Amino acid sequence: MSTEGTDVDMKEVQLTEGKQEKEKETELTEEKDNETETELTEAEQEKTELTEVEQEKEETELTEVEQEKEETELTEVEQEKQPMTGGVEAANGDAASATPLAAGERNGAVSVKIPDEVQKEQFTGLSKEELLRVAGTPGWVRTRCALLALFWLGWLGMLAGAVIIILQAPRCRAPPPASWWNQGPLYQIGDVHAFSENLPDLLQAVHKKNMFLVLDLTPNYNGDQPWFSNITMTTVAEELKSALMFWLQQGVDGVQLGGVDQVSSVVPSLWADIRAIVQNRSQDIDSKKVLVGVSSQGSGPEVSSLLESSGVDLLLSDLLRSDGPAHYSRSLSLLRSAHPQSRLAWNLGGRSQGHLASLVGSAGVKVHQLLLFTLPGTPVFNYGDEIGLRDQGTTFPTMLWDTPESEQGLNGTAKEEQEERASCLQVFKTLADLRERELALLYGDLLLLSPSNSSSSSSNSSSSSSLLAYARVWDQSDRYVAAFNWAGEGVTMDLSHPLLAREGVLVLSTDGSALAPGTPVSLGALEVGPGQAMLVKVPYSR
Repeated sequence: MSTEGTDVDMKEVQLTEGKQEKEKETELTEEKDNETETELTEAEQEKTELTEVEQEKEETELTEVEQEKEETELTEVEQEKQPMTGGVEAANGDAASATPLAAGERNGAVSVKIPDEVQKEQFTGLSKEELLRVAGTPGWVRTRCALLALFWLGWLGMLAGAVIIILQAPRCRAPPPASWWNQGPLYQIGDVHAFSENLPDLLQAVHKKNMFLVLDLTPNYNGDQPWFSNITMTTVAEELKSALMFWLQQGVDGVQLGGVDQVSSVVPSLWADIRAIVQNRSQDIDSKKVLVGVSSQGSGPEVSSLLESSGVDLLLSDLLRSDGPAHYSRSLSLLRSAHPQSRLAWNLGGRSQGHLASLVGSAGVKVHQLLLFTLPGTPVFNYGDEIGLRDQGTTFPTMLWDTPESEQGLNGTAKEEQEERASCLQVFKTLADLRERELALLYGDLLLLSPSNSSSSSSNSSSSSSLLAYARVWDQSDRYVAAFNWAGEGVTMDLSHPLLAREGVLVLSTDGSALAPGTPVSLGALEVGPGQAMLVKVPYSR
């Protein structure tokens, strides 16, 4: 019995202890729940406090904005409401006085509160389904077809207009084929040592500057008979062929031969061989060799006949020196009509004739520079002609080089001569640049103008034989009119022509004291001083 009682007691004790442990666990759980609820409550309180703070802040900001708005509105309304004053006349009319309104009194002042603008609803456009539904309606279909038709009609109209403009526009004239010797002036050197130590060095230096060198291989270089005599001409011509082959292989770009009228008529077969050696060496325009002939013939018909019979590329003659201004127009017209300008060459001085300044005088250097640069063909100058170098007892004077060092210490006559050389050089450079870039001067046709209606600036009328005027005309480019007066007094030329505009712009005048370049001038009354010349640019006009 005692054993069983003991067992029961122990079970009761164990049950009691189990209940106690469960109660403890329950208490712990309740404590945790309480702590969790407390934390949540504190978080919610903090959140609520933050929300209240933000709301108060927003309310405060809104209140301030509304107050500022109201103050602004009140200020604007008060500015519009100004006190009005009026005059009250006395009943008896004896006196009048202005009675101001009582302080604070307003004349029809009404406080109006302007409501805020109601925000308009924004149009968001049609949805895809609505757009498709509307696009298929007959009205929109007809509209699209009409707009498409208008587009194509407009495009075809513009295309047709462009085609009509192109067809009606005058075609640009293609420049004629020109060799390198037609592009710029030829410059004759009498003394190689004035420019280089020897001929090979000079040839190399010339080619580095993209220039060309023509060698004078006239057999009797310094004699009166270029080919010695008719008896020895055959032998000399045979020997010349080997010399031509040698120098052409050395790189010279052409050959000049004097007395071509004699050799071409006395030994025509040998002359044909000489021409073949030089002219048939290359067909490329840039590397083609030039054959320059020299003749003492001076009339226009003789020069034209020799140019045709000799077959030279260029012919230097005494035409400009023998004919004189009185016959220039006739000779120019003859040569230009009989030969292309690519075969014409113009010169005044030369190896045997001397320098330009010695032939025409220092005052005529600029005038004849203008003449040579503006004639249709290739201008040929002797060395030193660009500065007005004069012969000094010989036709091969020493070349003068003006440098800043040499100009120091000059005075009197030497200073004047140096200034004149610089002036001639400036005119030469201006004309050379114009001829290089102006199509009218490079390829233009020659249009002779008659200065017969010119009148003298003095009481005595100048002879028309001392006057010359012509225009260079090329396609739609600017025209250039050159006028020369070799008379002893100034003249007023009437150079009007249907192909020329009546007014132009002065480009160059050999008279430095006359009009400045860029001055507008009238071709109907062009004043040219005695012994002077002018170059005028005339715009193209239909």
